[in-house]
Amino acid sequence: MADITRRLGWRHLRGAPTAHVRHHRGEKLLHDGPGLSFWFRALTAAISEVPVDDRELAMTFHARTADFQDVAVQATVTYRVGDPAVAAARLDFSIDPDTGVWRGTPLEQLGTLLTETAQQHALDALARTPLAEALVDGVAVVRERIAAGLAAEPRLPATGIEVVAVRVMALRPEPEVERALRTPAREQIQQEADRATYERRAVAVERERAIAENELASQIELARREEQLVDQRGTNARREAEEHAAADAVRAAAEAARTVKLADAEAARAVTLARAEAAGAREVGEARAAAQEAWLRVHGEADVATLHALTGTRLAENLPRIDSVTVSPDVLTGLLAKLGGERE
Repeated sequence: MADITRRLGWRHLRGAPTAHVRHHRGEKLLHDGPGLSFWFRALTAAISEVPVDDRELAMTFHARTADFQDVAVQATVTYRVGDPAVAAARLDFSIDPDTGVWRGTPLEQLGTLLTETAQQHALDALARTPLAEALVDGVAVVRERIAAGLAAEPRLPATGIEVVAVRVMALRPEPEVERALRTPAREQIQQEADRATYERRAVAVERERAIAENELASQIELARREEQLVDQRGTNARREAEEHAAADAVRAAAEAARTVKLADAEAARAVTLARAEAAGAREVGEARAAAQEAWLRVHGEADVATLHALTGTRLAENLPRIDSVTVSPDVLTGLLAKLGGERE
């Protein structure tokens, strides 16, 4: 939409770079081009503004396939006005000199033209194609058919329209038909998944069997090695016992020899000790005999009084300690009489 301002009965238009402006006054063309800016009088000016940028036209319509199934087509057509003069002559792109708004609906007319033309060619293409084939290759077929149909449509160049691109986003059947069509594919996918699961389980079972066989082989090998180990341990124990027995025999022989030597030494020492004791006893006996003989000889040569004195002395030595003695007159008289008689 053009930008128009008012100044004392005059109008000033400032166009956009993507809008082609045509200014007529009567039959004379005063301004023609995109992005113009000029003054004009509203009473004598006839101004058209034609957009020259690329525009997207989205369309959705229903079609019927060769097997009488309804499908929904979603497409987009990109177009632009290639000849603004022809478009302004064929369609009403005039604007209000006070507001800059289109007086008519030229873009809606272009949209209707493009939509009907594209729909016509799409319907013709789908009417010759079964549903299954349309769902598989229909997007490309419909896109090519619409592009070729729009390129061959004579009304578009006559209106100054150029088709830039055609895109078909989807071809969708009715929900019930779509679910029915999905069922075999889903079942096939489920079968493939089940087959993959079974194969995975089979591989797992095979691997478990291989693992079990490896474990069994390992256990057998371990048992065989344990048997060898037991045999080796028995051999080692027998050899160790024989070595211990030989060592014990050598030790016993050495101990016996040492014992014999000790016994011989003890016997020799006992004999020597016995001889020494016998010699000592003999010498002691001889000494005692000599002493007794001397004692007897001395006592034989001594008188009776001396012997009585010695006897008293020995008796006194052997008597217990007497702290006090009480002698009665009768005892003293008898003792003195006895001693006097013995002296006589």
